[in-house]
Amino acid sequence: MHLILTGATGLVGSAVLDAMIKMPEVTRISVLSRRPVKMIEATKDKRVNLIIHEDFMKYDRSLLDQLADAEGCVWALGISQSQVGKEEYIKITKDYTLAAAEAFQNLPAVASQADKKPFHFVYVSGEGATHKPGMLTPIFGRVKGETELRLAEMRRANPYFRSSSPRPAIVDAANHPAIQPYIPALGFARSALGTALTPLMRVYKATCSPTEKLGPFLTEMALGRWDGDEFVGKGYERLPGGFPILENTGMRRLGEW
Repeated sequence: MHLILTGATGLVGSAVLDAMIKMPEVTRISVLSRRPVKMIEATKDKRVNLIIHEDFMKYDRSLLDQLADAEGCVWALGISQSQVGKEEYIKITKDYTLAAAEAFQNLPAVASQADKKPFHFVYVSGEGATHKPGMLTPIFGRVKGETELRLAEMRRANPYFRSSSPRPAIVDAANHPAIQPYIPALGFARSALGTALTPLMRVYKATCSPTEKLGPFLTEMALGRWDGDEFVGKGYERLPGGFPILENTGMRRLGEW
């Protein structure tokens, strides 16, 4: 099965790329990135095709042709709201995502619905995203929530475009040595905060998303394994049209982390 991945140089994307490479049922991996990806260079897996993509607002025919038979995507591209200004954060978090979602609906298999196989678009959102922001809602919660709502509209309009939104909590790579040489370094403040919170979040598991479990789970979502009646109970929500939202607790329940 051919899958698309973005954000492969980041923490979540590195975990997903590692999982995709380790899954034999993933027969081809198209990685969209602005720059080289060290894990790809190191593993030299022939299934992985790195596509240097400069503008995530544009998808021309030559690029879509390279993705023509893809059946799923993990959209892990993102950035912390503390690293960029408001407008840039909105562009990266929402505008890039929606531009890709629109473009991928023009892939031949999705547009023609020839074999009736759905395309699974997995938008990696985050704990704290909300569809009912208040005065004190941080920008990331508001923007990620807006993105989820728009993706839900797309799914409702095109039932063969199966968009969904997992919401990881604090992402922890401490027990995932395979990706540690490739993950980005945190700034001093974020690193210090993580050092202080990590012991607590490992005790209170609802707040922790271990990458060695998260990567395979997100890959399985793109493969279409988690898109059915199993989303019932605490930790799950479905928007009109069937768009599923999985809180960290929901992912942990399904994946038995």
